[in-house]
Amino acid sequence: MMERSQQRKGIRDLPENERPRERLAQRGEGALSSSELLAILLRVGVEGMSAVDLGAELLTRFEGLRGLHAAEFEELCAVNGMGPAKTAQIKAAIELGYRMQQESEGSRPKFSKPEDIAEYMHHLLAEKNQEELWVLAVNTRNQLIRKQQLYKGTVNHSSARMAEIMEIPIRVHSAAIILVHNHPSGDPKPSSEDIRFTEALVRAGQLMDIGVLDHIIIGKDDFTSIRRLGQVSFKPSSGKYWD
Repeated sequence: MMERSQQRKGIRDLPENERPRERLAQRGEGALSSSELLAILLRVGVEGMSAVDLGAELLTRFEGLRGLHAAEFEELCAVNGMGPAKTAQIKAAIELGYRMQQESEGSRPKFSKPEDIAEYMHHLLAEKNQEELWVLAVNTRNQLIRKQQLYKGTVNHSSARMAEIMEIPIRVHSAAIILVHNHPSGDPKPSSEDIRFTEALVRAGQLMDIGVLDHIIIGKDDFTSIRRLGQVSFKPSSGKYWD
């Protein structure tokens, strides 16, 4: 028989008064650490490591819950003791928590200033190690109608066709759009290509009577509003925003 230290350890291997599920039922979820909450999702650990230990290992390796959210699915699957099922459970739990937060703020977020957009998209983009390009379609009151990812990976602005972007507001009958992308380097300063692309997008929007409110660049701890920089002329037909 294998030594206990070499067996896969689950929650049931812990003393009853240390088991996360029992402690949650008795004292509430707020009494549990993040590693204990993860252990409930993981259920079992790996050889020589309990589910709680595995949860702690994940938090350390990925630098907290934000890092777990940002990690690619394959990255988590590759961790010893993980796999597709456990990874899916963790990803789903984090996303549910985020959606609950969004519900509490209203089913349709309203954007009245660049900070609103940055706060809304920070969860999705700030920790990502690949560049992503998103389009937010809004109504005349700047309430969100549709949020859609267009690209993931190295975003080549020349490959981001205006027709693909403008198809989104046309399809959902929105009044305007906001473009959002991240800089995995952490520095949200726009490149000259970012500026040129935004200018072209504003012109395309004017031709199609679709407002372009802003182009927000998300960094690790900060963001940039290209509209606020004043380097692009957002005409009145580009829609009302904070100015």
